[in-house]
Amino acid sequence: MKSFRSQPQQNRPKKSALIIGRVKLIAAMKEGRQLERIYLMNTAHGPEIEEIKKLATSLQVPINKVPVEKLNGFNITDHEGVVGLIAKIQYHDLQDTISFIVEKGETPLLLILDGVTDIRNIGAIARTAYCCGVQAIIIPDKGVGALNDDAIQTSAGALEKIKVCRVNSLMKAVDTLHLNGIAVYASEMTAEKLVYDCDFAAPAAVIMGSEDKGIFPALMKIADTPFRIPMAGGFESLNVSVATGMILYEAMRQRSGKN
Repeated sequence: MKSFRSQPQQNRPKKSALIIGRVKLIAAMKEGRQLERIYLMNTAHGPEIEEIKKLATSLQVPINKVPVEKLNGFNITDHEGVVGLIAKIQYHDLQDTISFIVEKGETPLLLILDGVTDIRNIGAIARTAYCCGVQAIIIPDKGVGALNDDAIQTSAGALEKIKVCRVNSLMKAVDTLHLNGIAVYASEMTAEKLVYDCDFAAPAAVIMGSEDKGIFPALMKIADTPFRIPMAGGFESLNVSVATGMILYEAMRQRSGKN
């Protein structure tokens, strides 16, 4: 059994993990280099900046607009108002991933993270998801914690093993799941249906929202079935990684055929 790693420390990215400057960043994206995100000085402008924005949109790379102090904090001076952070993991196309799962003869079990920003939660979720047979995690290109070294360490390397699909719209991702015959369940603590009554043995995806805001209302509306984890004592608060683990263990139990 793999041992727990020590708790990660927040570190400034190494210079080797950065793509610095406008021309280099444009070239890297055109070459297909995967980026975790782009840090763009909030006053930067010009034709190269517009091209960077256009490329980032097409490649679903999030852009963080930041003050110049943020870029200088990387201990670089030749950034020209923009820095790209090289992705630590490989991102996959959602439809290609679904097709790959089905072609292998497996029943899809996917996890959607909506607004989960804490990297330790993301790492812990990925670790549990991989152990419970989830084939892919779907995340939005904005509003999610960076999948950096800290997240990978917390996941005990699971983020390097499980497929991660980064999409520019979770709403469109749900549409894609539906077109592929995958039922979408949404974890919601006020729902009537219990987790035990969901059919996770069939093709399924589970949406987990943030602990403070939950699942985005429009996303909840297009999900097939809201459900909840029953709790004793009227206490309605679970850490999102713990709740995810409980749900995915139930999915694994159902898929194993155990009563």
